Amino acid sequence: IVEGIRECLAIEVNSSLPAERVIRVLEQLKEQRGLPEEIRLDNGPELISDAFATIEDNDIDLAHIEKGKPQQNGFAERFNDSMLREFLDAYLFDSLSQVRNGLGLALDYNDERPHESLGNLLPSVYRQKLENSNLQLSH
Repeated sequence: IVEGIRECLAIEVNSSLPAERVIRVLEQLKEQRGLPEEIRLDNGPELISDAFATIEDNDIDLAHIEKGKPQQNGFAERFNDSMLREFLDAYLFDSLSQVRNGLGLALDYNDERPHESLGNLLPSVYRQKLENSNLQLSH
C-alpha cells in the first residue's frame, strides 16, 4: 500500500508468507514501479527476520511500529480490515487459487474507490496527478 496515495500495489495470498515471499513481491514491484524510500512494518516474524533485513540493501528504511501499537500503521490496518470484511468474510472458498482468482476480480481498490483524504479522487488518478505535477515542477 502506498500510504500517501492510498494505492494498493500488490496482494500476496497464501497460508503463510515467509520473508522470501515478501521479498519476491518487492522485487516484482521494483521492476514495475520502483521501490519506496521507507516501508512501515509490524513485527510479524516474516518482517523481522534476517532474510527480510536484506531489503535494506535497496536503500529502503524499515520503520517497525512499536509492538502492540497497530494504530501506528493505521492505514494498512484499515485496508486489511476492509479486505477481510468485504471479500474474505463475504465468500466461501475451497482453495487458495479460488481466493487469488476472486481477488483479481474483486480488487477495485485503486480504480473504483475514491478516498476523501485524496479530495475524493481514485488512488490511480491521484497518483497520476502527482506524477504530472512532479514532471511540471522539474521542467
